[in-house]
Amino acid sequence: MSNFRYNPERLICMTEESVEFLHAIGRSDLIAGVSVYAKRPAEVKQHPVISAFTHANLKKIQKIKPDLVIGFSDIQKDIARDLIAEGIDVYISNQRSLEEIFRYMWTLGHMVGEGAKTEAYLKTLEEKMAMGRAFAKTLKKRPKVYLEEWDEPQICGIRWFSELVSLCGGVDIFEARSLEGVKASERFVSNKEVAFHDPDIILASWCGKKVDIESIKNRPELINVSAVKNNAIFELEPEIFLQPGPALFVDGIDRIIDLFSSFNSK
Repeated sequence: MSNFRYNPERLICMTEESVEFLHAIGRSDLIAGVSVYAKRPAEVKQHPVISAFTHANLKKIQKIKPDLVIGFSDIQKDIARDLIAEGIDVYISNQRSLEEIFRYMWTLGHMVGEGAKTEAYLKTLEEKMAMGRAFAKTLKKRPKVYLEEWDEPQICGIRWFSELVSLCGGVDIFEARSLEGVKASERFVSNKEVAFHDPDIILASWCGKKVDIESIKNRPELINVSAVKNNAIFELEPEIFLQPGPALFVDGIDRIIDLFSSFNSK
């Protein structure tokens, strides 16, 4: 038994981060199905769609006969329960911080037998983080930032989003709430609170729908907020910033640096 090895060969990926990671380490061949919301990388279109975020086509999954179904968070617990009831192995991760995202990728990479490739890939992402930290040290002024993940009710950014902004030199006005609030209901905020902190920049990334920047500008409580007066409200792509995986590092850091560079040049 000491020589026993098991690496799954048919994977169902119910969220985007596992898809992008497997492509990044050269094992897209393992992917047997993806979520309809998966947009990254561009090659994702070659994989059959078997799920949304909160429901999945169980019959289609059963026909595929996956070795493992990969999901994320308690939001997919009902899908996991139904799959387990059918005898299908399920791995649900619950990463919330940048460190936990690294741990998730390390685990998945070793799970599919690609430890060396995973270690090499994670090193490139660590280098990207180092670039973000180095940039932060060049800022003459650290911008105060309001991260909005949803508009009604208003929800501030999830932990990894907050950590990424801080890494690049920003000051998240609701940092404590972002770091401590695991559930979305623990991260509710009000326009009155936003106005009190007077952010220099508003970064909005609404999961599942386009950001309406004009509606943010027209909130009565925010009329005198610096970000509104200076037209510093920006939409960020959910597939990058609300995905707890590679995209945060591959493209997210560059995007934040560009925005903060523009702010500092004024």
